[in-house]
Amino acid sequence: MKESGHGEIFFKMEHFAINIGRQIGSGGREIGTKLAEKFNIGYYDRELITIAARESGISKEFFEKADEASTFSIVGGILNLGNTNNYQSSNFLYSESLFKIQSDVIQWLALRHDCVFVGRCADYVLRNSPRCLNVFISADIESRINRIVNNYKMTSEDKAMDFIQKTDKKRASYYNYYTNKQWGAASSYHVCINSSEFGVEKTVDFIAEFAKEKLGL
Repeated sequence: MKESGHGEIFFKMEHFAINIGRQIGSGGREIGTKLAEKFNIGYYDRELITIAARESGISKEFFEKADEASTFSIVGGILNLGNTNNYQSSNFLYSESLFKIQSDVIQWLALRHDCVFVGRCADYVLRNSPRCLNVFISADIESRINRIVNNYKMTSEDKAMDFIQKTDKKRASYYNYYTNKQWGAASSYHVCINSSEFGVEKTVDFIAEFAKEKLGL
């Protein structure tokens, strides 16, 4: 992926950001929300889609279709550009544009106040900022299945498992393509933590203490 050309300004960034990557069902969204509450800072997950749509004038549904948790069918086109038709090529360019708009929104927010960002490759978008903590949250499969069954009203553990596998695959494809890093790999983050070991509250406390130490809070 090419450099965006916007990163240099972040060497002067006064605010801090905690960027969270997460396996589906690991409690990442809840942990991110609680971290934002603990530090009394902004929280952005799907809210980024709303802001990007408002600022760009592009319909929210287009961002939702290109979202990391949606079917990232464009990967097929990216890997087989020689065989794509005009429709696929247009789709590719449009997905690139939507990612750029969303990235600009992340940078704009991070310059203006302290934030917790969940997903959306925020760790890569803010890669030139020294005031970022990049976290990846995983969990044991049993915990993930239970959370998916309860939160997404799945009717069986088999359906929950299928949902987990497909969603993780989509997130990994999205992240790996746009960042040239590996989703979930320890080398891609400052800290990786299994939320099943501590539970949500203690995981929040652990990350908060790590952030205080790393970012001088």
